[in-house]
Amino acid sequence: MAFNNNPSETSYDVVLIGAGIMSATLGAMLKELQPDLKMAIFERLDEVAAESSDAWNNAGTGHSAFCELNYTPQKEDGSIDISKAVKIASSFEISKQFWAYLVEQNYLESGDFINKIPHISFVWGRENVAYLKKRYELLTQYALFKGMEYSEDPSVLSQWMPLVMHGRDQNEQVAATRMSIGTDVNFGSLTKAMIKHLQSYEDVDLYMGTEIKDIEKDEDSGSWVISSKDLFYGTKLKCSTPFVFIGAGGGSLTLLEKSDISEARGYGGFPISGQWLKCVNEEIIQKHQAKVYGKASVGAPPMSVPHLDTRMMNGEKALLFGPFAGFSTKFLKNGSYWDLPLSLELDNIFPMLAAGFKNIPLTKYLVEQVSQSPEDRLSALKEYFPEAELSDWELAIAGQRVQVIKKDEKEGGVLEFGTEIVSAADGSLAALLGASPGASTAVTIMIDLLNKCFKNSMATTEWQQKIKQMIPSFGQSLAKDAVLCEQIRGKTSEILNI
Repeated sequence: MAFNNNPSETSYDVVLIGAGIMSATLGAMLKELQPDLKMAIFERLDEVAAESSDAWNNAGTGHSAFCELNYTPQKEDGSIDISKAVKIASSFEISKQFWAYLVEQNYLESGDFINKIPHISFVWGRENVAYLKKRYELLTQYALFKGMEYSEDPSVLSQWMPLVMHGRDQNEQVAATRMSIGTDVNFGSLTKAMIKHLQSYEDVDLYMGTEIKDIEKDEDSGSWVISSKDLFYGTKLKCSTPFVFIGAGGGSLTLLEKSDISEARGYGGFPISGQWLKCVNEEIIQKHQAKVYGKASVGAPPMSVPHLDTRMMNGEKALLFGPFAGFSTKFLKNGSYWDLPLSLELDNIFPMLAAGFKNIPLTKYLVEQVSQSPEDRLSALKEYFPEAELSDWELAIAGQRVQVIKKDEKEGGVLEFGTEIVSAADGSLAALLGASPGASTAVTIMIDLLNKCFKNSMATTEWQQKIKQMIPSFGQSLAKDAVLCEQIRGKTSEILNI
């Protein structure tokens, strides 16, 4: 069923809450693994992928760890930890395999959501240049980073990123790495395409403009009872299911708390808002063809790494700079200012206070970001585009991110940057909390979820064979097998036309 907003009380095999990239990915995977599953998707807004999955709201447009320096932190002893970069690069290749499979099945069209855009890391200053060179030497030991180029030559860098180099101090020591096989992914378009495919099944219902009011476990049947309300008609809806996935972005924490599973106790969330400078000068937009990432400011959260970013928005080229962080008590862009206070419970107040006390530099950074003037933002832009003029840019509001705070025996509470699956012990309910690099690694995240929540089915020959059709490298390491990595990357690049 393509669209359903007037159901009677009914039952489903699977209920997905939130019509974003996570629910779309899980729904598409489950339908391939078990086509007879009856499924419902609930979305509070009247549009699919309108929150974090939307291209204008999402800072992650193909995070593959090629250029994001926050994935390769430098330790106090000077060594560089590249483990996260290797993991994310591997996960992105897994995502591309699944997308390629969907394209081969004619469920998606490759040109609608993914395009080839070089990924560049750019730094200045003696210490940063030394860091980048060392990072390059470490990463290029892996086939995942084959083809990465390094240069300190201003003439070469001017070819790679003319806007960044023109007008720059010639005496400044600079360096950059480039991966020409980098991509730009419009996760909004990808999500809409996958949801549209799911809607083609008669046993998949999509409820738009419907807010989840409660999630309760029926102790007799073991099923979850989902109570919801149609926000347009005011109709109260109810359904039951043996499995619930909460993939509602910033709204996931509040919904997880409604389930009252013991595994959710102690979790809290810290919302961070964002803004972009959006270029409105078409001539400047056309002069830049890359995602240029630098190093984050001291105290800045990882998702605030500054970048001058070429993107494809529904077939049109766009240029953004940012993001600039901010603070709002909303958990969603279309949320309520009461989201943060209403998320406080007896079991998470102490972890949240402890995490807040230990992250005072982050608080100071957010206060500074919120108080920035247009001239302050222009000054930050000029570090990456020296000849930038304020008249060529306008401020655009990005999405809300909710970072995970959880209990910690030693620290009391810790602020986590990344994504985390919280699931019931019996595997009947799972929620995805956190942010970057979620969308780019969605397929890997969902494989982890399947292993937790569909353990018996995942052990069957049928599911194992099907997953290997969808993800040919499944069960093998792309980081360790250079030949396999090259073969897989070549095939998916051909199918996705990148």
